[in-house]
Amino acid sequence: MQIIAEAGVNHNGDPELAAELIRASARAGADIVKFQTFKADKLVTRQAVQANYQQRNLGSAAESSQFEMLRKLELDFALFHDLKAECILNKVRFLSTPFDIDSALYLVDNLGETLVKIGSGDFDNYPLLITLARRGVDIILSTGMSTLGEIEVSLGALAFGYLAPTSEQPSVEAFMAAFSAPQARAVLAEKVTVLHCTTEYPAPPEGLNLRVIPLIAQAFGVRTGFSDHSQGSEAAIAAYVLGASMLEKHITLDCSMSGPDHKASMEPDDFARMVQALKNTEISLGDGIKRMMSAETANKGIARKSPVAAVAIRAGEMFTEANVTLKRARGGAAAGQYYRLLGQICPRDLAADDVIL
Repeated sequence: MQIIAEAGVNHNGDPELAAELIRASARAGADIVKFQTFKADKLVTRQAVQANYQQRNLGSAAESSQFEMLRKLELDFALFHDLKAECILNKVRFLSTPFDIDSALYLVDNLGETLVKIGSGDFDNYPLLITLARRGVDIILSTGMSTLGEIEVSLGALAFGYLAPTSEQPSVEAFMAAFSAPQARAVLAEKVTVLHCTTEYPAPPEGLNLRVIPLIAQAFGVRTGFSDHSQGSEAAIAAYVLGASMLEKHITLDCSMSGPDHKASMEPDDFARMVQALKNTEISLGDGIKRMMSAETANKGIARKSPVAAVAIRAGEMFTEANVTLKRARGGAAAGQYYRLLGQICPRDLAADDVIL
């Protein structure tokens, strides 16, 4: 499983804090560190109100508008070159979510990114999806607040971007035609990972609906993952067991910091424990072939029972249910030989508890 540490806007607009989030994510075992690339004036109107979770998580700081909140969380585009370099230095992959076309093109054309994450809020931002697909980049698509039918249309928009000539006019009908094209399944399977997601911060356990993960994989033939906004690591582990090949989880240096996402994030030590739990889960699942495991070998002769004499048996007597029983013993035949012994003749004198070889 690939693990994305979602630094997001948990840098609070501070470049050094952003760099430290990269270092903390790498130490915690993440494969990828993800940021958000946007300009507030292209993302939100000045009249837009904050989401309920933003107001709740910001507390007294929620008095400002969503525009003012986001403006304080912007990072200068040039800084992303430094953050990418910091990722390379710490042996993790840089990733970002653009929230508008200009931000997306900066990531692709200026930073040279070949993988871009689309957040659930832009799930049906078809111009953004088509622009990125026409650039040929790989897409991670979060699907919070959506249905299977809506996922199909968004995948159709991506297929349209990947496959249709630039002269063709975009439309939902064109998207569905592109999705139905013979080559669409292959290109989507190669280029797209779909993340199941519940858009709430933190997301309650009863709202996660993790059984959708294999359903998405079966319905569309794409790689699937989980953008996890819940607290703890239980949902992440369950998602892996259900077939998720990618996990995205918010990381913060301190959950008590002021900001919209800190309270729905994991601190580095907990993140590291989650990563280890996922690795242990992967190892624990094994290969699905039922057999005696090497760890059991030494215990088999101790835990399994063998046929032994229930009472003293003289040579020439017949073995019966009355004089043969099963007990743990040192050596002896397997317990499964019990009924084969009954009716046979005892070859030698046996004391009670002697094994019957």
